[in-house]
Amino acid sequence: MGELPRSRLGEAFEKARVDGRAALVGYLPAGFPSFAGAVAALTAMVEAGVDVVEVGLPYSDPLMDGPTIQVAVDRALTGGTSTEDVLHTVAAVARTGVPTVVMTYWNPVEQYGVDRFAADLAAAGGAGAITPDLTAEEAGPWLAAAAAAGLDPVFLVAPSSTDQRLARVAALCRGFVYAASTMGVTGTRDQVSGRSPTLVERVRAVTSTPVAVGLGVSNGDQAAQVAAYADGVIVGSAFVRRLLDAPDEATGIAAVRELAADLAAGVRRR
Repeated sequence: MGELPRSRLGEAFEKARVDGRAALVGYLPAGFPSFAGAVAALTAMVEAGVDVVEVGLPYSDPLMDGPTIQVAVDRALTGGTSTEDVLHTVAAVARTGVPTVVMTYWNPVEQYGVDRFAADLAAAGGAGAITPDLTAEEAGPWLAAAAAAGLDPVFLVAPSSTDQRLARVAALCRGFVYAASTMGVTGTRDQVSGRSPTLVERVRAVTSTPVAVGLGVSNGDQAAQVAAYADGVIVGSAFVRRLLDAPDEATGIAAVRELAADLAAGVRRR
């Protein structure tokens, strides 16, 4: 076997580290508020300072998603968003030059075909995939397909994870480890979980891979708080909320851009 291809996610986190800050990761589901609207909003995020983009693959049974993202995903599905649309969204956003990953539950990947999904995601310019409900024990086929396609696999750890579990999951991750700061579903919160710093410390004890914290960040002040101890700050529901609250797409995209700029400033003033 030859050496693994370079990790574009890892490079983005390394660039942020050299800059003396945390990386900013932004999420939106494909197809929301429309196909073109999602591409425009994600592009606006990049232009305002997001370092890594997560494109959500809409799924009918989103176990980890809170009510805000559930509404957006439902609208995307109602609009007919397909896996092919997700890949087209990745291709459009990846052209900005920022590493773009898919956030997806495992069932749609199985339905599409594991090897085919990896190959098509790589062909679209994708850098990897985050698979929140894929366990380490069942990850073999995806790890093989991702390696063959040069993609970074990213898995989640939580405060409830044992040290043994943290080590096992972290060993499978490339690019970064996704640390879920709470045991609940996604959504903005008045305060980011106080369990996050301890979780990040525990992950760092078993891996040198960067650790990004998700679930709860909604503004620049909270981003600065998380950036003080994590390598990356992941924001999703707050972006979705800006689009849901807007009277039209153009206004929503402008609000997304404004939030991204606030968050980007936040990770820089940690």
